[in-house]
Amino acid sequence: MSYVFNPPAVASLPVVGRGERFPIHRIYCVGRNYEDHAKEMGFTGREPPFFFMKPADATVALEAGSTGQVAYPTLTQNLHHEIELVVAIGKAGKNIKAADALQYIYGYAVGLDMTRRDLQNEMKKQGRPWCIGKAFEQSAPIGPITPADQAGDIVNAEISLQVNGDYRQRSHIHKLIWNIAETIEHLSSAWELQPGDLIMTGTPEGVAAVVKGDVLEGAISGLEAIKIQIA
Repeated sequence: MSYVFNPPAVASLPVVGRGERFPIHRIYCVGRNYEDHAKEMGFTGREPPFFFMKPADATVALEAGSTGQVAYPTLTQNLHHEIELVVAIGKAGKNIKAADALQYIYGYAVGLDMTRRDLQNEMKKQGRPWCIGKAFEQSAPIGPITPADQAGDIVNAEISLQVNGDYRQRSHIHKLIWNIAETIEHLSSAWELQPGDLIMTGTPEGVAAVVKGDVLEGAISGLEAIKIQIA
């Protein structure tokens, strides 16, 4: 088959302990999935989960032990960090029950949902989609995927983010409003999940702005940590 121009390379992530890489199909993101973060954004309670998406090529694939470079994006004066557990889907499924959800998971990774908060807030005011605030280039730095059977007790893992050596976000995965299995159940009722899908499961409280030169270090117990610098 020939194309009018060369198609882009497949976006992918390294896998811990393997030479093969994990090809990315879609990136689904869960909004306001920690209670304290929901409160700091002006919301409360266990509202039904909602989702938005990032393009696969928004990913910055981070190698273990390396420092990735993320460019400060255009059009914003208020770039925020959001540290998140990323769930990597390994097989297709639709209308998956929470009780069966874990068997669809290939592994887990540490990720950042970088957000042009000023643009997102303006879209909220106007009742318009958030794409310009969430789905821009390099908005999804993600570390190596740890296979599920090597990830340990992910449900009780600590999740944290440091900026220039100081903690900004620190919580535990068990504080998710909608846990991993419930999230997969809700998501798969709207879309048929495919191998290569990533789910960014939400961020805890403490989101804040970063500027050029800042160094961000994200960690989740049992997974490969990530490190980026805003350039």
